[in-house]
Amino acid sequence: MVKDVYFKHQILIVMIDNNFLLRNLWYYALPSYLLRPGKMVAKIFLEEPILLIRSKDGQVSAVRDICPHRAVPLSCGRFNGQEVECCYHGWRFDTKGRCVGIPSLLPEQKTDLSRFDVQSYPIQETQGNIWIYMSDGDKSQPSPVENEVPVVSGVIEQRPHLVEVIRFPCFIDHAVTGLMDPAHSPYVHRVWWWRSGKLHQEVKQFDPSPYGFTVRRHKLSENMENMSLLYWLVGGGIPEVEISFRLPGVRIEEITFGKHRVSNLTAVTPISETETEVNFVLYGIPAWLRIFKPLIQILARKFLGQDRTVVGKQQIGLKYNPVLRLIKDSDMQAQWYYQLKREFARATSEKREFINPVKSILLRWRA
Repeated sequence: MVKDVYFKHQILIVMIDNNFLLRNLWYYALPSYLLRPGKMVAKIFLEEPILLIRSKDGQVSAVRDICPHRAVPLSCGRFNGQEVECCYHGWRFDTKGRCVGIPSLLPEQKTDLSRFDVQSYPIQETQGNIWIYMSDGDKSQPSPVENEVPVVSGVIEQRPHLVEVIRFPCFIDHAVTGLMDPAHSPYVHRVWWWRSGKLHQEVKQFDPSPYGFTVRRHKLSENMENMSLLYWLVGGGIPEVEISFRLPGVRIEEITFGKHRVSNLTAVTPISETETEVNFVLYGIPAWLRIFKPLIQILARKFLGQDRTVVGKQQIGLKYNPVLRLIKDSDMQAQWYYQLKREFARATSEKREFINPVKSILLRWRA
């Protein structure tokens, strides 16, 4: 976990001591279209094996992917659209994890089958995304505030126009802070059509928002003049951007240009201490531009791949457990992330209300 966070000579010192995963939050599980009716998909979230199920009537549910009898993954068995049958001894479970049949029992052997239920997880499906609530074990259901899964405002489509899923070889903290880093682009994303190569001063207003912070709506940066020209050509307007971040690792960006609005949701879900899944979901591509969807997907994959590559290189140094020194103002978002994470963990442990440590502030940096 983050052992300590403090300032010294205007430098934030981050001391890492055993990574920890936040609980009692909604995590991105899967794009809806990947889970068809009558099918199941096995995943690992926060080091827990989980089986995602969609019944024949389209309802989504999630259960622990381990049979309580001999520990064979239920995903190795069969699903008839209503019940999962373990491949080892035929024990059957409904989509809520309730044990409904043990073939080896004789009729006179009365047994309380509920003793063999498997754990189930709260699930919500919205805007073409499936979210799973990962509790700490003390409570199985989210509170009213926690019950709000991240949504992209103004989106009415039930299926995104583009989804890209990629795994990063790192702990969630480094995936999150790497993706939100505003100063790495000129060095990591070196392509002529995206960045000019020049450094410009960035000035952005930040405000606290639920479980995170928001960058106020602003015009697209000068160091993205090629993209500004592209947006002008396809939309007839100067693009404006608003970006929000919230725990555990959800970033939503809304770009408005002319009469169009393109939104993307980037959700980071930890698999283990050494692997994290990054989900990039895009909405609002103008109809006449969707012919270029394959190209857009290639570009998205390339950009995420560049981030993954540099994060992989970062692991070489992190294995020596160095002290991380973050500066103002370009590293402020990373600083907030660690502060938000620590505050959420403490509030949960102390069973009190979460207090957002972020304050409204104007930040400046070069990028």
